Amino acid sequence: MALVSFRRVEKVYRPHRAAPYVAVHEFELETEPGEFFCLLGPSGCGKTTVLNMLAGFEEPTGGAIAIEGNPIRGPGRDRAVVFQGDDSLFAWLSAVENVEFGLRMRGVSRRARRERARHYLDLVGLSGQEDKHPPQLSGGMKQRIQIARVLANEPLMLLMDEPFAALDAQTRLLMQEQMRMIANAAKTSVFFITHDIDEAIMLGNRIGVMKAGPASTLKGRIDVALGEERHRTDSAFMDVYREVYEMIRDEVLKSAKGMSRQPEHVR
Repeated sequence: MALVSFRRVEKVYRPHRAAPYVAVHEFELETEPGEFFCLLGPSGCGKTTVLNMLAGFEEPTGGAIAIEGNPIRGPGRDRAVVFQGDDSLFAWLSAVENVEFGLRMRGVSRRARRERARHYLDLVGLSGQEDKHPPQLSGGMKQRIQIARVLANEPLMLLMDEPFAALDAQTRLLMQEQMRMIANAAKTSVFFITHDIDEAIMLGNRIGVMKAGPASTLKGRIDVALGEERHRTDSAFMDVYREVYEMIRDEVLKSAKGMSRQPEHVR
């Protein structure tokens, strides 16, 4: 059985005093347990809308979304979201206290939650940083705290919407390499949103490419059979890059033309 399934999913926004906007139309996708699935597409194609519906933050206008065969009707502990920024961390709590926060809200004993929080801090490479507070840590460290916090609740899958976009280039490359190791070690499934071809290939087992919006849907899927050790300079990596690029190139051009025709106040 698929872990996640989208069946003819549609999302229409009906803003006050404006024409309806079809963000996603006839979207169909299945992901498997343990898969690192990257959803790639140009700006404005509805990637985040798809993730928000999977997270249960928004309801689809039509179609159905299920996890392990169960319809998604709202947020749940089986799906954990890692946000792009670090605003969700509590500056007055230490790293270990931030990681164990959700466990504390669930009534897990102090000893048990502290033990689990330390385990996941170690998993994301932050052993020894337990007592530091977010303002004392780098952007990459704060993102790893967020990842450790959601993993501590042991969800079925992580939902990540361009979580490394705000990091500097070097830290972003490091986080990409570490994220695959973290997902493998935690044995968790990941649904990862990006507009970066290179990032999708570094991380994903499969890549889904979306069409340009509006009324976007899935254009195609590409298997990434590169193994665990991935190097951007390898010929196999470049072969996958060319395949993805050819699939997404026209969609990026369509998106750019669409943006140029929009009035400035709605871009």
